[in-house]
Amino acid sequence: MPIPRESAGDADSPRPGECDAQVGTGLLGTAERRTPEAWPMSVPGSTVGAMTPDQLFLHSDAALRDVIDRMDPADFSAPVPQEWTQLESPTLRGILGSHAYDEAWIPDVLAGRAAADGDPYADADLLGDDPIASYDALHDAAGAAVRTGDFAETFRFTYGDYPAAEGFAHMATYRAFQAYSIAKHFGIPLHLSPGLIAGLNEHVVPHADEWRQWGVFPPAIEPPADADEETRLLCAVGYWVP
Repeated sequence: MPIPRESAGDADSPRPGECDAQVGTGLLGTAERRTPEAWPMSVPGSTVGAMTPDQLFLHSDAALRDVIDRMDPADFSAPVPQEWTQLESPTLRGILGSHAYDEAWIPDVLAGRAAADGDPYADADLLGDDPIASYDALHDAAGAAVRTGDFAETFRFTYGDYPAAEGFAHMATYRAFQAYSIAKHFGIPLHLSPGLIAGLNEHVVPHADEWRQWGVFPPAIEPPADADEETRLLCAVGYWVP
């Protein structure tokens, strides 16, 4: 999402810059529904609350890893919805490559670097012979970088520069709703944790209508009368699937 994308060694993976606006890359996101310039700036301080933005990112990243770790390699060549990405004829492996690319960039983003400074991952084979294990290693490195608490005041994404707090919210949005979308599409059991739901309601849902006009979210969905908190959240951002 926030960063360009991916392993040039994987034909199904997006090239640098293609995933940038992904906050949903497919996730919601679907990076593809927006343009790099499209992400609007929120009101300063709007992401400050009970769950810090970096904690929200870690919760969202954990949800995505939970789904990726349960992927069936036999499905890697399976097609995924075109709206998930700008790639032509995208596959699950291509989407995994995009996520690997995003994870690889996290330490650099936290340090204030951007693709404009050079992209060391553009031509790298980030998935190798064991795509899930390769992704997990990149995920571990990204999480460790976040947990140091040492990050730049400004995150420089390919679609613009944002305060760190808002940057974390962007990245968390991408991961959380992509986790849901992938799990739903491939029949992987998943429920977003109560903490993650609360964090997304705090940092993301208040901006849903604003971000929706820029293509970040699809139209909201009227939730069923008996909807639980997870369903209401997913309806608010337009990603719920019955």
